[in-house]
Amino acid sequence: QVQLVESGGGLVQPGGSLRVSCAASGFAFSTYYMSWVRQAPGKGLERVATAMTSGRTDYADFVEGRFTISRDNVKNLLYLQMNDLKPEDTALYFCARVPKSSSYDNIWEYDYWGRGTQVTVSS
Repeated sequence: QVQLVESGGGLVQPGGSLRVSCAASGFAFSTYYMSWVRQAPGKGLERVATAMTSGRTDYADFVEGRFTISRDNVKNLLYLQMNDLKPEDTALYFCARVPKSSSYDNIWEYDYWGRGTQVTVSS
């Protein structure tokens, strides 16, 4: 069965860096777009970034060049490198799969989600 397991979250100071990972299994990882989605306390879900099968990537405007999404199609891993973190980046970060029939910017159509990894940015 499809599984997505995030790891690497934690507490980091403002301006710091963190890399979160997502281990995928149970499907042909390299053939799917994959996204990172986050949920801040008391707020809704918002897409952070998407890694396409072509190698192209797309980011939400709020990333402002601070984050990098990447994927390892041999190891079936998805990464999100986050630099210059801000307190407003505090959130639960989810890895999610984009169905082949869906647009990557419509998170409500994502078909599989991990349980998330908590990122807290605080001094």
